[in-house]
Amino acid sequence: RVAFIQCVGSRDQKHEYCSSVCCIYANKQAMLTIDHVPDAQPEVFLMDMRAQGKGFDAFYQRAVDRGVTFIRSRPSRIREDPLTKDLFITWEDESGKLHESRYDLVVLSVGLEPARKGQEVAGRLGIALNRHGFCQLEEFDPLETTHRGVYVVGPFSEPKDIPDSVAQGSAAAARVMADLADSRGTLTVEATYPPERDVSQEEPKVGVFVCHCGSNIAGVIDVKNVAEYASDLPCVACAKDTMFACSNEGIALIKEEIEKRGLNRVVVASCTPRTHEALFQNTLREAGLNPFLFEMANIRDQGSWVHKKEPQKATAKARDLVRMSVARARLLEPLSRVDVPLTHAALVIGGGIAGMTAAEALGAMGFEVHLVERGPRLGGRVLQVSRTIRGNDPRQVLAELEKRVIDHPNVHIYLESEVIDFAGFVGNFSSVIREKDGRRTTVEHGVVIVATGAREARLDLYGLDRRPGVVTEMDLEMMLRDDDPNLASARSIGFILCAGSLEGDHPYCSRICCQHGVKNAIELKERDPTRPVYVWFKEMRTFGLLEEYYTRARELGVIFTRYQNGERPRVSEEGPLTLTYREPSLDREVTLPLDLLVLAVPSVAAEGSVELSRLLKVPLMRDSFFQEAHVKLRPVDCASEGIFICGAAHYPKSIDETISQAYAAAGRAATLLARPVLKAGGVVAEVDQDKCAACLTCVRVCPYHVPIIDRQVKKARIEPAACQGCGVCVSECPVKAITLHHYTDAQILAKEEALFAEVA
Repeated sequence: RVAFIQCVGSRDQKHEYCSSVCCIYANKQAMLTIDHVPDAQPEVFLMDMRAQGKGFDAFYQRAVDRGVTFIRSRPSRIREDPLTKDLFITWEDESGKLHESRYDLVVLSVGLEPARKGQEVAGRLGIALNRHGFCQLEEFDPLETTHRGVYVVGPFSEPKDIPDSVAQGSAAAARVMADLADSRGTLTVEATYPPERDVSQEEPKVGVFVCHCGSNIAGVIDVKNVAEYASDLPCVACAKDTMFACSNEGIALIKEEIEKRGLNRVVVASCTPRTHEALFQNTLREAGLNPFLFEMANIRDQGSWVHKKEPQKATAKARDLVRMSVARARLLEPLSRVDVPLTHAALVIGGGIAGMTAAEALGAMGFEVHLVERGPRLGGRVLQVSRTIRGNDPRQVLAELEKRVIDHPNVHIYLESEVIDFAGFVGNFSSVIREKDGRRTTVEHGVVIVATGAREARLDLYGLDRRPGVVTEMDLEMMLRDDDPNLASARSIGFILCAGSLEGDHPYCSRICCQHGVKNAIELKERDPTRPVYVWFKEMRTFGLLEEYYTRARELGVIFTRYQNGERPRVSEEGPLTLTYREPSLDREVTLPLDLLVLAVPSVAAEGSVELSRLLKVPLMRDSFFQEAHVKLRPVDCASEGIFICGAAHYPKSIDETISQAYAAAGRAATLLARPVLKAGGVVAEVDQDKCAACLTCVRVCPYHVPIIDRQVKKARIEPAACQGCGVCVSECPVKAITLHHYTDAQILAKEEALFAEVA
């Protein structure tokens, strides 16, 4: 039995804040425990499940389904049995009953705190810190420190998870690119490479380099044995093991062996090509070889990680993977890329705070921007917000941003307009914008940023839109903004958070509802301290530094009560507005009279998201928010190159998070726009038009809609700059008229034959 205790060093008197990442981290470790020990019984002690990120609630549900038990309690002590060494945890359940449970292992989810070295650097740079020791930031400028020109990313601003940290890295880069726009490229030194060696007449001479990756691989796999085995494979001229193949020493070794032994193919057996293939391909180019003469065997993900308890089998599998990679490497051919012209302009769809921030950032970098907003004015949902949880009025900042965008010479604004047609490929897109007068304007652009936002789902719950006194969070925001007299006369106010969320058609967390509810509860209580304010919630997700406002609300006397999906509060159907709920501490139902009931309904994707996704040919999640290319490594990129997402179009988020992600999208877009040309080719599909039957199979099956029928020759054609190299058209072509370069039939079959060679 394994216990995980959450919030050890977080949400306490010394560390008032939530460390944000611990809950999901414990979910992951609990499931990994079951993976390694199937009869393990992980139990997680927690106060709230802070699964506020995109897809995090689904991850939490997976843990529940896998058999992880979650206990709502903050244990008071742990003691050890001196004889058995067993650990006993004393804890109180939600009804107040005390328990003592035995465990073999207890894992503490200790809190995150600012790095001491980071604080020292802050002192040297003259950067102010907040009272928790994290970097002091302005809410509407979530990247720049108090020292102008110095930016912060990652958890030094406050605890945050990997996707937010990666996005912030791109966001800070965007700020720097805007600051240095006038001098961009003046200090750039173009990389120079030796002439590429012609290996077409050479017999394959393969070099194999097997990586220890510290103990990550070598802790399970006998790396030296794998290298010795590889040295006897056909066409292998050199086989060596190295501690870290991706280190400077490892790279130098590969280049040295290429030169000394005349290698013309290289296989690296290490981790995933997803993160390291580009590095090793560049190493080959620096050594005078074509980068596509490289092959990678993933003996970490497919070996040491999945066979941690079976070192002999893991070693045997690593030998199989290396043998397969060598067989394919012998057939690799040099490939080339060609220059493709690039349109140095951007299309930004959505004129809320995300779209305007991205447009202004790109404009400041010197790029032309077309900003399209389907509404009559810029601003989006932020126009309805009276103030943020930190007490700031976003409307003033929004007005200043709007003026800068309108006045910017590089930004062209289209109000009451929509994108109705879209074609092309990265660097060379063409869109048709239908303006409010019906006029259609065609714009050429190299990238797209989707910033279409989100909206409230006005669900048929708790009498909303049927009973007077039942409103949504955004309704309340406008009442607060307009100083509605009905608020002053309301003597008793209740909030139901997660109203329709974490269940049914909306199984996700909308991320911002808790902080909005806490913020408004504080404001209502401060306006009239004698007025009772109640909040019913499923999970309280005031993550990071927002936790202090949850504490503040309770100190003011706001009453918080948890409820479950099976025991939702009930609102009276007629007569005076009342709410009945089960009070956990009393274990009975309680009925309260209310003058105003505020519902935190789910945030859902903006209207038209489905149609826009089809037009742009980019996927949506099940909940209709736009899907990123990789949740951690490419959090603002779409799978289709050249298209980026930010703000609530990606997932509901706060204003400061939206601003940061908008800069991130602009930064990622600028990495393309800043290039003089794009490179196309390499791993792309090519049609042999002599074989093509123009059957339209490739046109129908391509997920990126790249193949077309050339009207002149009446055969299929694939634009190299648009092809994503997925290979779907190759596998489906009935007459085998399409080849995927670098993954030819011969190369794949050689790999398969090598796999079964030892069996035969």
